[in-house]
Amino acid sequence: MVVPSPPPTSSSAPATGLEVRPFRALTYRQRDPGHLARVSSPAYDLVTAAGRDRLAEADPHNIVRLILPRLEPVPAGVDPVLTSAEQAAGALTAWIDEGVLEPDDQPALWLYEMTPPGGGPATVGWLGAVAIPGPGSAAVLPHEDTFPIAVEGRRALLAATATDLEPIVLAHDADAEIAELTAAAVAGEPTLEVTDDDGVRHRLRRVTDADLLDSLEAAFARTGAVIADGHHRFAAARAHAAGQPPVAGSDAILALVTPMGPGGLRVDAIHRVVPDLGMEAAIAEAARGFTTEEWPVEGPGGLGAEVARWLAGEERGEFLLTDGRRLVRLSSPTPELLAMVPAEAPPAWRGLDVVLAHHGLLAGLWHRRDDPESVLIAHSVAEALRLAEERAGVAVLLRAPSPVDVAAVARAGARMPRKSTLFVPKPRTGLALRPLHD
Repeated sequence: MVVPSPPPTSSSAPATGLEVRPFRALTYRQRDPGHLARVSSPAYDLVTAAGRDRLAEADPHNIVRLILPRLEPVPAGVDPVLTSAEQAAGALTAWIDEGVLEPDDQPALWLYEMTPPGGGPATVGWLGAVAIPGPGSAAVLPHEDTFPIAVEGRRALLAATATDLEPIVLAHDADAEIAELTAAAVAGEPTLEVTDDDGVRHRLRRVTDADLLDSLEAAFARTGAVIADGHHRFAAARAHAAGQPPVAGSDAILALVTPMGPGGLRVDAIHRVVPDLGMEAAIAEAARGFTTEEWPVEGPGGLGAEVARWLAGEERGEFLLTDGRRLVRLSSPTPELLAMVPAEAPPAWRGLDVVLAHHGLLAGLWHRRDDPESVLIAHSVAEALRLAEERAGVAVLLRAPSPVDVAAVARAGARMPRKSTLFVPKPRTGLALRPLHD
């Protein structure tokens, strides 16, 4: 775990905020909702191997073939990362030549609206090319750790395709003028519309009005943002921009910029699964640092209903362990357990449940390394239970941090453990791509 030094103080940090630019999008020529549903995809890191196959089979031009290119079998002596990236680049070129994808005739920002199933408040933001801040800038702040191998995979794909294939997501400081401009732009028929498998309706409106774009650019320049989703892609874009010779357009990244607070995203929990760890052994070791208590699983809904009830609580410093059959609550961490969290780290970071889980439970008591083989990531309770059963392990269920917690950690210059936050809803990949040089 790397906890960087605090960022520069306000007196030394650059005063500039977000620079959000219009861009010439690359979109599917066929735009009816049914076709967009077949060719679009969730973000690459949410797609399982089986899900990748289903998406690829749904349409020969599904975007998953570009964001998760597959090279099978891998020839001897071939770098699979570079070769699969080249394969994606070849497919992208072919799709453009065949007219499957077509470029816009002028730069635009895209108003992006995501409405949950059954209605309710929508999440609304702007899809644009966001300038990658220079060293020392606080305009865009990360809050999670990254893995170099994953960053290199995304960098190789970006370098080969010279295209932002999917947006990262930023949560910007609240600004009254941005809210007013956004509300005024939500009118008329959308340019693109699709409903995803979770029932979220995605509606995009292409905006080219020069006065509106100028007003938005000036308003965004007053704000800073936290990366809500896309830390590896942001790091990859930074690495690509630093390459020599410089590549035109590599000084920006495609991003959905949403407000922090009303009209923005919410944070869901991401859980951990430790494979090859029996429930009894897990409880016995956890008892050295926590109070352990069997959580009754009874009544309507069974285990799932009890987990939902626990997740709705607000207590800090506690977790649920499960192997898919039993539930055990860990609470009241001992002083010795709390001492496993680095004392020199910022208070906002030390107070996070996910930090306590990683440093105290996973590393301190269970002696597990923080890598993708030793600790698996689950984006839902159902996935955590399935993985625990399949891998003969236990799931550690966590409550989600608040957006305020995430922003506080980022502004303190710290990093949460990898995959600590699941900001939702997610933009759909494939609706608008950004060629670096148009």
